[in-house]
Amino acid sequence: MNPYEVVDSFEKRIAEWCGSPYGVAVESGTAAIFLSLMYIMQKYGFGKIAIPCHTYPSVPCSIIHAGGTVIFDDEIEWDGEYQLFPLNIWDAALRFKKEMYHGGFQCLSFHIKKHLPIGRGGMILTDDKDAYDWFKKARFDGRSPIPLAEDNFTMLGWNFYMQPADAARGIQLFEVLRQKYPDGMEDLKVEEQGYPNLSLYPIYTK
Repeated sequence: MNPYEVVDSFEKRIAEWCGSPYGVAVESGTAAIFLSLMYIMQKYGFGKIAIPCHTYPSVPCSIIHAGGTVIFDDEIEWDGEYQLFPLNIWDAALRFKKEMYHGGFQCLSFHIKKHLPIGRGGMILTDDKDAYDWFKKARFDGRSPIPLAEDNFTMLGWNFYMQPADAARGIQLFEVLRQKYPDGMEDLKVEEQGYPNLSLYPIYTK
């Protein structure tokens, strides 16, 4: 495979297993959340976003960088995933199961401590073809998967693409994982992640 085909193959395997029409691999779970936020911000706009008090710091950072305001709410349920309310974006970093996709933008993490421990990487699961096409270019500096000199640049993107070597490792790990756990693994427990109470830090709410 050429480098683009390796990443495409990884995306298709994960998306199909999770029950999603499309999957877009990116360099981290944080990048998945940030790009999902940016897509909605550019298309519709948004203001206040509610998230749990105990989560990873990159989540409120992504909301703020995308132009939103963070509201911490510990009443939000986090059972493998939680919604960035009221947007149809889900932080699913602690879940990896067959047929888990339920709509919207579900953001996966392939951090070394997650179910598919590539070491670094993430993915956006979606059923929105327009969003899928946007994510594919946005993660790759606004580029198309063609030689650089042949491209026609129409988008300001980000350097968030998944490295082909990481995608190849992801394919190997995934094939082992789905043989051992055909329906997926149990959700990781929030209380075991060591997430601090981010509502105590004014930098996220000022």
